Amino acid sequence: MVRTTLRYIALSCVAFASLILLRGTALAGPPLLCVSFEIGEAKSLPWSGSKWRDVKADYDIKRLPDDVLALLAPDVPVIVRMETLRRATIYAVWSMVDHEVNYAARDQKIADELLGRLIARARDAKKGSRLEALALFDAGFLAECYRQAMLGARGLKFAHDVDGYAWVNNAIRLTKGDPQMEFAAAIIALEPRRESHLAHLQKAVDGAASDPLLDRNLISYFERRGTSLAALRAKKQ
Repeated sequence: MVRTTLRYIALSCVAFASLILLRGTALAGPPLLCVSFEIGEAKSLPWSGSKWRDVKADYDIKRLPDDVLALLAPDVPVIVRMETLRRATIYAVWSMVDHEVNYAARDQKIADELLGRLIARARDAKKGSRLEALALFDAGFLAECYRQAMLGARGLKFAHDVDGYAWVNNAIRLTKGDPQMEFAAAIIALEPRRESHLAHLQKAVDGAASDPLLDRNLISYFERRGTSLAALRAKKQ
C-alpha cells in the first residue's frame, strides 16, 4: 500500500513537472514574439507550420521590406498587421539570437531597412489621418518587437533609439481607442511590465464584444499565460 502510494506520488510529480516544462517551452520567448496571432485565412509572410518560429527556410530575406510594406495595406486589420510584423522580426532579428530558428539568411541591413521604411512612411503620412495612425502603429510595433528580441543579446542593436510604445500610444489616440491596438499595447506593456498593462487589456476586452477576431486572440494569448479574462469582462457588464 505504501509502495503504491509512493509510486502514485512520484508519477504525479513527473506529470506536473512535464506540464510546467511544456508550458515554459510554449512561452519560451519575448511576449510579442512567442505566440502566433490568429489571423484565419488572411495573407501574411510565408510560414512553414503552426509554431511561433516556424519560418520558411528558403524565404529570400532580401524581399522582406517590400513584402511587408505590401502586406500592410490600409484595409488590413491591426491583428493581421501584428502577425506580419511578428514574423518579420523572427526572420530579420530573432533568427540571429535563437539557434532553434531554421533560417540561415541573416542580414542586419534588412532589419534596419524595414524599420527605416516604416518610420519614413509614418513621418510622411497625412497628419491626423487613419493612415498616419496605422503607419505610427506599424513602426512602433515593429520597433518594440525588435527591442524585445534583443533583450539579453550582446553586440546587436536594433531600434534602440525608437520609443515604439509611445508611437503605438499615439496611434491609439488618433483612432480614439482602437481595441486591437489596445491589445497590442497590453502585450508591449508586459516587457518591461508597465502599470498601464491592465488598462490597455481592459480596453481591449471591452472592445472585443463586437470584434470576434480580437476576442479569439485575447483568449488564445492571455489565457495561455494564465490570465483569466472573466473578471475584466465582468467590469463591462
